[in-house]
Amino acid sequence: MTQNSTNTSYLRQLDGLRFLAVTMVLIDHWSGDALQFPISYLGVCMFFVLSGFLITRILLQARSKDESMGRSHKFSLKQFYIRRTVRIFPIYYLTILALFIWNVEPVREKIWWYLTYTTNIYIAIKQTWMGSSDHLWSLAVEEQFYLFFPFIVFFLSARSLPKILFGFIVLSVGLRLFFYLNGTAWMTPYVLMPTCLDAFGIGGLFAYFYFHKNEAVKGFVTNKIWLLVSLLLYIGIVLWGKQFPDGHNIITVVFLRLFESFFSLFMVGNAVYGFGGITKNLLENKITVYLGRISYGIYIYHKFIYNHYHNSPSNPVVKILNKLPVIDENMIFKIIFLYAVTVLVSTISWFLIEKPINKWKDKFSY
Repeated sequence: MTQNSTNTSYLRQLDGLRFLAVTMVLIDHWSGDALQFPISYLGVCMFFVLSGFLITRILLQARSKDESMGRSHKFSLKQFYIRRTVRIFPIYYLTILALFIWNVEPVREKIWWYLTYTTNIYIAIKQTWMGSSDHLWSLAVEEQFYLFFPFIVFFLSARSLPKILFGFIVLSVGLRLFFYLNGTAWMTPYVLMPTCLDAFGIGGLFAYFYFHKNEAVKGFVTNKIWLLVSLLLYIGIVLWGKQFPDGHNIITVVFLRLFESFFSLFMVGNAVYGFGGITKNLLENKITVYLGRISYGIYIYHKFIYNHYHNSPSNPVVKILNKLPVIDENMIFKIIFLYAVTVLVSTISWFLIEKPINKWKDKFSY
C-alpha cells in the first residue's frame, strides 16, 4: 500500500461544504421549520459524516507515521487530544461562561451537563430540549465520539477497522429501531452518540478506502449517478415519512439519518476529489470558503443571536428587529439579516480568539 499524495493536501471544497451544511441548519432553525423539510437534520448529519471522514483520515495518517518512525501510538494519541482541545474548547467554554454570567436559561441549573459535554444525554434522559442552547447536543456527540475512536484506530488491528466502522452503521440503525419499537420519545435516538454512529461510520469508511485504495474509491464516490441516486433516495425517504400521521415515525426516527448519511457521503466524496462546474465555483468561492472556515463559531452562536422559539425581549437582535418590521415580517430578509449578524460575531470570534489559539496546534504536530 502506498499513500496517495492527495491524502495530505488541504481539501478546499470541504470548507465550502461546511458553509452549505451550516447554512441549512441556520435557515431551518430561524424559519421555525417553515420549509416543512428537515434540512437542519441533513446539515448536522453532513457535519457528522465529514467529521467521520476527517478524523479517521487524520488518525490513519498519524498511525502510518508512527509505524514508519517506530514510535508509540501514545504520542499521536496525545497530539490528537491536544489539537482537538485547542480547536474546540476555547469558544465553547467561553460561550458557556457568558451564558452562565448572563443567567441564560437553563445554563446555571444544568451547568455540569454543559461543562462535561453531555447535554445530549440530558436531552435523551429528560426527553426535553434546552432552549437557546439545545443545539449544543451535536457538539456533545462529536466529543463523545472523539473519546473512544482514536483508541480503535491506534490500538486495534488495521484490518479490523472497516468491519468496526460497518458495525457502527448496523449498531446505530439497530439502536434507533430498538428505541422506536419500545416507544421511546424520538429525541432520545436522535441525540445519543451511539445512535449517530452510522454517519461517523460512513464517513470513516470513506476515509479508510481513501487512504488505502484511493483510485478505486474515487471512481465510486465521484460517480454523479450515485450522487443523484442518493439525493433521490434521501428526498424519497423524507416524503415517505410525511405520509404518516405522526411526524416522528419509523421512517424519520430509524432510517432518515442513514439516507442523510448516504447522500452526505457522495457530497463529501465529490468535494474531496473536487466538484467541477458551477458547484466548484460555489464551493471554492472565497466567501463560502471563509464562511466554512468559521462555521464552528457560526453554529455555536446562531441560536443565541436569534432563536425562533425562545427569544428574550432583552435580546439586542430582537430589539433591532422590532424596530425594523420590514425585515422582521419578511422571512427571507430576516434570515439574511440574522446571517449577517451571526457572521459578524463569528468573524470577531475567529480573529480575536480562534485563529490566534489555533496557531498553538503547530507546536503539537503528529
